[in-house]
Amino acid sequence: MLSISPTISKFSNLSDLRHLNRGRYSRHSLSHLVPPPPSTHIRNTKTLRLRHNFRISAIDAAQPFDYESKISDHIAKSKTLKIAIVGFGNFGQFLAKTLVRQGHTVLAHSRTDYSAVAAEIGVSFYSNADDICEEHPEVILLCTSILSTDKVLRSLPLQRLKRSTLFVDVLSVKEFAKDLFLQILPLDFDILCTHPMFGPESGKNSWKDLPFVYDKVRIGRDESRVSRCEKFLDSFAREGCIMKEMTCAEHDQHAAESQFITHTVGRILEKLDLDSTPINTKGYERLLDLVENTSSDSFELYYGLFMYNKNAMEQLERLDLAFESLKKELFGHLHEVLRKQLFGTKERSLGLLQEPRALSKLPPNGNGSSLPPQSDSAN
Repeated sequence: MLSISPTISKFSNLSDLRHLNRGRYSRHSLSHLVPPPPSTHIRNTKTLRLRHNFRISAIDAAQPFDYESKISDHIAKSKTLKIAIVGFGNFGQFLAKTLVRQGHTVLAHSRTDYSAVAAEIGVSFYSNADDICEEHPEVILLCTSILSTDKVLRSLPLQRLKRSTLFVDVLSVKEFAKDLFLQILPLDFDILCTHPMFGPESGKNSWKDLPFVYDKVRIGRDESRVSRCEKFLDSFAREGCIMKEMTCAEHDQHAAESQFITHTVGRILEKLDLDSTPINTKGYERLLDLVENTSSDSFELYYGLFMYNKNAMEQLERLDLAFESLKKELFGHLHEVLRKQLFGTKERSLGLLQEPRALSKLPPNGNGSSLPPQSDSAN
C-alpha cells in the first residue's frame, strides 16, 4: 500500500489558499503544487497548516496472512460436518473411513472399546455417551443393530445436544426407524431415515452405482438445517451412489421383495453346505457368492429384517407356497410317467391319461398381510 501526504503551510491569508484550491491544485491532480510565497510576504502573518492525505492501494498486491489459503480452507470447511457415529461396529467403521477421507470431523461411541480402531481411521472415540453429546455434533448417525436401536436411542442424553441436531439411521427397516424417531425425539430435532443398499463386503471397492435410499422425515425450514441435510446426502452422492428418495413404507415393501428374499434364499442354500466343483457354471458361482455374502451378516440382522418389516411374513409365505407348487408340478410329472409305464397303452386307449398341470400362478403381492389359504381344488 502506497501513501502520499503533501503538506501546505504558511499562506498569507485564506484568499491565497482558496485561489490555490481553485487553480492548479485539486484532489484529482498530483502533478505539482504552487510554491509557497517568499518569506518577505509572511513575516508578520498568521501561519496556517493544512494536511491532505491520499491513499493508493494496489488491487493485486499480496494479502496478509495467506488470504487465498484462508478462503480455500473456509470453503472446504463449509462443505464438511461434525458427525457422531453411535454404534461403531463393522458398518459404523465402514462408513467412517469414507467420511473421514472426505474431510468430515467424525466422532464415535459404542459399548465396546473401539478406541484403537478409531485412532487408526482418524476418528475420536468416546466411551461415554454424555461426553460425545457435549461435543455438540451436527449429525447423530445411528449404526446400531435393528434389535438394539430402541434401547440405544433411549439411552442417549438428548438434553446435552443442540436442539436442532440431525438424527440419521441406516437400518434395513425404515418404518420401524421412522416410528421410533418420532416417538422418542423431541420436535426440535431433525430426522433423516436412510438405507445404504450395500455394506462392507459389497461396497469394499467402490460405492459407485450402489443404491442409497432416503426419506426426509422431518427437516427444519431454516436454510442452515436444509443445507446440513443436503451436505450429509452429498457425502454419498459424491461417491457415485444412486440416490433414491422414497417413503419409508415404499422402501419396506421393496426391501421385503428383494433384500429379505435374497437373505432367505442365501441362508437356505447355506444349510445345504454347497461346495465348489471342478465344473462350476456361472449360475452356480453366483449362488456360491450369494451364500458367502449373506452368511457374512449376523443372524440378528436377518431376524430383524423379518421381525420389523410387516411385509416379510407375506414374502416368506409366498416363498413357501412357490416351493410347494413346484414340488407338486414335479411329482405330478413323475406320477404320469409311472402311470404310462404301468398302464400307458390301456389307459391311453380309454382316454384316461391327463397332461400334468403346470405351476399355478401365485397370488399378487399385498400390503404385508398373510396370504389367503390355498385350496387344493386346482391341484
